[in-house]
Amino acid sequence: MAATVRIFTLGVVAGVVSGLFGVGGGVVVVPGLVLWMGLDQRSAAATSLATITVTAAAAVVLFGRADSVDWPAAGYLLIGSAVGAWFAARHLDRVPRNWLSWLFAALLIGAAARLMIA
Repeated sequence: MAATVRIFTLGVVAGVVSGLFGVGGGVVVVPGLVLWMGLDQRSAAATSLATITVTAAAAVVLFGRADSVDWPAAGYLLIGSAVGAWFAARHLDRVPRNWLSWLFAALLIGAAARLMIA
């Protein structure tokens, strides 16, 4: 029961962060699943990806109605993201587990630094 409540709470936080900032799966769910639920990095990433479609659909309906979506850009991003995600998932088992954590942390730190400079 406690694990279900933690996962549900993590989902709510990820949904709020997704709606506000356009992030949530990778930035909130993956670290939450690793640190709070004890999943390994690979399982956390796969679990997070399993939720993205519904999370995005829930928000994009409202954003689309508000004419906030650049649909041509979204289409190209969709295609590129699908190709990139397929490639990475196909080759993920070749990346050492400890590298995944370090690469993920470096990505988040780099993104945070870039946002502070912008």
